[in-house]
Amino acid sequence: MKVLKILRNYLCYCGIEKNEYNALKKDAYISNFRIWRILHCLMALVFTFLLIDSAFSDLLLRNRIFYFAAFIYSVVITCVFFFMKEDSIAAQLLIYLSISFMFLFAAFITRNNPDFPATTFIVMLIISPMFMIDKPYFMGIELLAASTVFLIWMYNVKPYAVWQMDFGNIAVFSTVGFFIHIISNSIRIKEFVLTREISLQKDTDELTGLKNKGALTRDINKFMADPSNNKGIFFILDIDRFKMINDTYGHDTGDSVIHQLGSFLSTYFTNGETVGRFGGDEFIFFIKDVNDEDTAVKTARDIVTGVPEHIALPDKERKVNASIGIAIYNGIEKNYSDIFKKADTALYCAKSERAERYKIYK
Repeated sequence: MKVLKILRNYLCYCGIEKNEYNALKKDAYISNFRIWRILHCLMALVFTFLLIDSAFSDLLLRNRIFYFAAFIYSVVITCVFFFMKEDSIAAQLLIYLSISFMFLFAAFITRNNPDFPATTFIVMLIISPMFMIDKPYFMGIELLAASTVFLIWMYNVKPYAVWQMDFGNIAVFSTVGFFIHIISNSIRIKEFVLTREISLQKDTDELTGLKNKGALTRDINKFMADPSNNKGIFFILDIDRFKMINDTYGHDTGDSVIHQLGSFLSTYFTNGETVGRFGGDEFIFFIKDVNDEDTAVKTARDIVTGVPEHIALPDKERKVNASIGIAIYNGIEKNYSDIFKKADTALYCAKSERAERYKIYK
């Protein structure tokens, strides 16, 4: 069973577990996008040189129309890439379309030279799988389909002896290409795993497992820097009388309170909100693409009523409470610091009044 699981992981998830692969899939898609955008630029240059060269070489002249078609295709797809989202499924499908186009181009080149082995096609079988991170069996299907169509097409085009040679070479090199794809995929995906682990360590608060101050600042600044993002709700939470908790019960209990609060917030916010510990007993949470006060009030009320229910002190009779300051983001503030100041002012008012334990900045 262990061997079957390993095989499944290599064939389906690049040598790692399914949940790890799903966590890294977006990074893999972005990597594919950037690599193939560069490759299409290089392809446009290569086919430009081949097109020019074909004017002076009888050997290349017969393929001139294919060089021209490949040049136009490369230029068009390069332009299309600049208007697509890096991590979109559409971009990945376009890459597979490009791989199919490369095989088609190689088939036409071979068709124009039927007395020679299909060198260009075989080179494509080996090279193209090296530049794509995806579930390996997808590439296996691509290679099998391309090889099958090519061999059927060329059966009546090439001399039988040459076709037999191509059949043997394609059977070998498509298998080699598939295993190269598995190996290169596993190496590159494991680099993503390592990079992700380092990034998580750098951006994670050790006590709560939430984002730390640096990650919070960076994520919210990135969101606010995009002019199309003009809705959000920014919250600052502060534990009431936290110093007294530390002084009365000790710092271990204080750390436990922080840890319990982090656990509560991580279970409450599960829809992609930015949540983290700013420092000490202060926490930040930011809800994107929403700016109505009803949502702000409901969220704050849920949190302030949930804190005493989810955090325990050694003295069961005593409860932990928290206060929240809220700032509504409407695209006016330019950075994290601007909206933080407004929410911090609202927090000060909430701690002073203590009626509802939350306040919206006006």
